[in-house]
Amino acid sequence: MAMGTETALQFLYGAMPHDFCSQRGISNYASPLGSPLKYRKKHPKNVQFAENLKRTLKKSLKIYALQRGGNPYFGNTTVGRPYFPVCCCKQSERISDIAGNGKNASWFTEIDHKKMNPYMDEAGIQGVLGLEEIRHLKNDKEDSGMGDVTPRNIPHQEREPSTENEAWRLLKESVVYYCESPVGTIAANDPSDASVLNYDQVFIRDFIPSGIAFLLKGEYEIVRNFILHTLQLQSWEKTIDCHSPGQGLMPASFKVRLVPLDGDDSPMEEVLDPDFGESAIGRVAPVDSGLWWIILLRAYGKCSGDLSVQERIDVQTGIKMILRLCLADGFDMFPTLLVTDGSCMMDRRMGIHGHPLEIQALFYSALLCAREMLAPEDGSADLIRALNNRLIALSFHIREYYWVDMRKLNEIYRYKTEEYSYDAINKFNIYPEQVSPWLVEWMPDKGGYFIGNLQPAHMDFRFFSLGNLWSIVSNLATAKQSHAILDLVEAKWSDLVADMPFKICYPALEGQEWSIITGSDPKNTPWSYHNGGSWPTLIWQLTVACIKMNRPEIAARAVEIAEKRIAKDKWPEYYDTRRARFIGKQARFYQTWSIAGYLAAKQLLANPDAAKMFMIEEDAELVNALNNMFGSSPRRKRSKKSFII
Repeated sequence: MAMGTETALQFLYGAMPHDFCSQRGISNYASPLGSPLKYRKKHPKNVQFAENLKRTLKKSLKIYALQRGGNPYFGNTTVGRPYFPVCCCKQSERISDIAGNGKNASWFTEIDHKKMNPYMDEAGIQGVLGLEEIRHLKNDKEDSGMGDVTPRNIPHQEREPSTENEAWRLLKESVVYYCESPVGTIAANDPSDASVLNYDQVFIRDFIPSGIAFLLKGEYEIVRNFILHTLQLQSWEKTIDCHSPGQGLMPASFKVRLVPLDGDDSPMEEVLDPDFGESAIGRVAPVDSGLWWIILLRAYGKCSGDLSVQERIDVQTGIKMILRLCLADGFDMFPTLLVTDGSCMMDRRMGIHGHPLEIQALFYSALLCAREMLAPEDGSADLIRALNNRLIALSFHIREYYWVDMRKLNEIYRYKTEEYSYDAINKFNIYPEQVSPWLVEWMPDKGGYFIGNLQPAHMDFRFFSLGNLWSIVSNLATAKQSHAILDLVEAKWSDLVADMPFKICYPALEGQEWSIITGSDPKNTPWSYHNGGSWPTLIWQLTVACIKMNRPEIAARAVEIAEKRIAKDKWPEYYDTRRARFIGKQARFYQTWSIAGYLAAKQLLANPDAAKMFMIEEDAELVNALNNMFGSSPRRKRSKKSFII
């Protein structure tokens, strides 16, 4: 037994490359009393130790075999990525050492696989093999006269990783580390792209599908770290022309940077540098970041069972700050959230300023999530009261005034204008001429949707996917309306899905309308980017909505279409043309949220019950209040007031 143990130890320390042993590999499984080799010398006759070492070695080989086979997980242990995190705090002498190193160059060190022991190649034959199984396989091969059956001689088509395995590998490679702890994923990780811009940063909205994929896989640490670290950035003082954003605003993105301690050139420390929009294209602060943060916080607690994060005082304070920012009184008369153009997923000028549907759906969802997570205390009573009032008003407003189907469209077509009274039917003075010819032909007999925006004398009839899908998920839409939205998706499949799901909006702005509304934006040309482009990341929101309404076959069909080409196309950011036949003309390859959106959709379809982390049932008080509002005149009588003169 001692000889066998010694042989195993020689294999363990001889076959493994130094980088692998010194990082997160076998060193994680060493004896708690120190080095296994030293421990063996102290107890040369300890049979139990030999058996424990054998099991440890076998476990380590399985992990390494998985790493070689492309599978990124072994239980809850992260393996399978060709890079390992290293903290740069004391390794770089100057900031210039990392200048120009795009993507994760300053966070990861690469292992030279060419130095791998050739015997280890045999460990990857079946993906998971122990030491004894390898020996038996080797002996059987020699006895039977078989040729070399290592992966080198396996046909290429049999060795290619599946689309899902490749996606997991790419997602793990996009992980960003802050002092050796995972804190997020970069926006895109294309090694051939020299123009990084801000795609090497961690965007809050972009990380959401990554966070969902990790949660569904049981990898909770990165999501927890992301939530807590972005919370620390909430109170940063950033300005645009000497003006600071409102308290409680979450950043659009952040980046891990190395800065010298105390102004000296060495040593270095890592810092998180947030961007609130002061350096973004268009200089627009994100409204959706804080809303997505609250939604992810609740999903983390529901999926992991760890409610201690949302119960922390600093997290409770962060939730309240976001709510107070969103619920603050202003000049706006509507319960919807008033925002500027470019403040959400469409972060460029696209004519969505005002009250865009996407923000309202996320706002409603965040209010419900926050109400569930807020600790019952005296300081929260007024906030919860304001929150409940806003939920009722917002739900009624969207369901009543944003909804269109054939019946409502015909009603708008016959609107009378210039109505002055509390009993006016055309409350926003919408002119019937706004009903475009495309909409008359496009609207199916069965189905409907929420329009993109509503303002005085203006209805944006474009179909915006994220807002409609999240209205289903958050219960902002009624059950009848939710089914009607999915009916419309099926009826207009060739327009909204076609060759790659999912169209971000329909139809595209063209001609003079495009020039005026987008400012002649060369990136938002018709049927490209935000102007009618197709975004694979939207698959996961479609999947959650379909599962909620018990119609998962719609999402499964969309995922199947995406799988046919998305990996071959190198996971682009978006697709162009009406049917999404071309890769976007300026699309980044290996876009992380395209990868994560696909993975999240696959996992949700495999485990539909997991979608409950996003779903909140409406309470009886809210339902009764809405029924009363729909059952009677929506206008409220003016209360009599006394004025002091």
